[in-house]
Amino acid sequence: MATYTGTDVSDEIPELSASDDEAAWEDEEPDLSQDSPHVQCLFCARLLNSPEDVFSHCKAEHNFDISSQIRKHGLDFYGYVKLINFVRSTNCTADHLKCVSTPVPWESELFLKPVKEDDPLLQFDVEECLDMQQDKHLEGEEALFQRIKQAEDRAEQAEAALARAVEDLQKMRQFAQDFVVNTDVRVGTSGAIADLQEGEDSAYFSSYEHYSIHEKMLKDKVRTESYRDFIYKNPNIFKDKVVLDVGCGTGILSMFAAKAGASRVIAVDQSSIIYQAMDIVRSNNLEGVITLIKGRIEDLDLPVEKVDVIISEWMGYFLLYESMLDSVIYARDKYLAKGGSVYPDRCTVSLVALGDMQRHNDGIGFWEDIYGFKMHCMKAAVIREALVEVLNPDTVISEPSVIKAVDCNTASVSELDFSSDFTLSIREDSTCMAFAGYFDVFFENNCTTKVMFSTGPKSIKTHWKQVMFLLQQPIPVTKGEVIQGRITVQKNRKDPRSLIVTLAARDMKQTFYLQ
Repeated sequence: MATYTGTDVSDEIPELSASDDEAAWEDEEPDLSQDSPHVQCLFCARLLNSPEDVFSHCKAEHNFDISSQIRKHGLDFYGYVKLINFVRSTNCTADHLKCVSTPVPWESELFLKPVKEDDPLLQFDVEECLDMQQDKHLEGEEALFQRIKQAEDRAEQAEAALARAVEDLQKMRQFAQDFVVNTDVRVGTSGAIADLQEGEDSAYFSSYEHYSIHEKMLKDKVRTESYRDFIYKNPNIFKDKVVLDVGCGTGILSMFAAKAGASRVIAVDQSSIIYQAMDIVRSNNLEGVITLIKGRIEDLDLPVEKVDVIISEWMGYFLLYESMLDSVIYARDKYLAKGGSVYPDRCTVSLVALGDMQRHNDGIGFWEDIYGFKMHCMKAAVIREALVEVLNPDTVISEPSVIKAVDCNTASVSELDFSSDFTLSIREDSTCMAFAGYFDVFFENNCTTKVMFSTGPKSIKTHWKQVMFLLQQPIPVTKGEVIQGRITVQKNRKDPRSLIVTLAARDMKQTFYLQ
């Protein structure tokens, strides 16, 4: 993270007292009226004559009222300075700024450091901006009352936010309880991620606020180095192009693209990790190329009409878990220019048979006797859970069967719910106690150097691992025979980011939940 040295700008502001008259103030204030326009707008490149002109321009052209924002967040002088420097450093839009709620993203003392040297906006009289000249006469108890009232307002906002968080937690607990007691498979029309309200999707994005998950992904060399190699070895795709990074996280893909010659990179993420990404980008002197925007891609209006390239690391367990591909498709349909491309551009999902009865006994037989108590009723619930594990490659007893191919440049959201027949050719005498799924990823379209990676059990392990579906009744098999079956994968209508998987083969049919 970038290290900043705070600058005390209070010495640059003339101290006013109750006895100061208007003439004295005007003598103190620099006379800028005779100069050429020199004060830059907060949201565009327009130069104006004075801070008053800038704020009038912001209100008229960008529908942004600085006075309302200061009152809304109860900003003192230092809060106002942080707000100005935050906007200057992040290039956020007026619409985004108006949606900011407590806690504000400019709380850090780092934003006390001026972004623009001798910025006239930092020398402006905040009280005049707020039309609060009458507050100069407030003394003693009345001034203290005002400060207490502002503190109470902020406390009430914090309590409301906590209440919403508790309510969300209770909903999540209720959902978990419903899953355990509900044995019915309730699959309806697949929910669209774009239709989710922000509050309904908050649990998903908050999970990416934890630094450990980003550390795990960055340490996944198969993942990160595949993206790096694709970008660096195919500069023809990125040179002088406008790139959109959907779900940018720490910004690693955006920085790869910038280094590969992109003229502009727009990085979007709803999680608060984007504030760390802003520091990371500045630390690497890439803020002139990379613009970071907080929000869901479905809720934003980007500062460009079209982009040439969309990059995203959207894959979840079993490829489609988390349904982030829905967001990439939304971005593609709205922003991708004709002739542009999404990367990765192709993915496949495969299925294999497993023969590991010890693992089956550990997962299912375990519940027969727990310290002398019968808990076999747990089997019915446990068997429905899809398990995410790194599998022993020696337990794979069949050839793989591709059950789904996804072209990211043409796929529609409706295609991501699918049914497919599969045929698994058995390689040895064994007992099939589970099926397992994994995916492969390809960077091929317009590439001079093609790149791919696999998350299969016989490949280098990744943080995606594999997904195992334990069978209630294992199937004896012999070398040379085949298992034919059918798999159905659908979003869970209760939670569109999770999956319901139904497998049918021989005389068995089971439904699994991946959530």
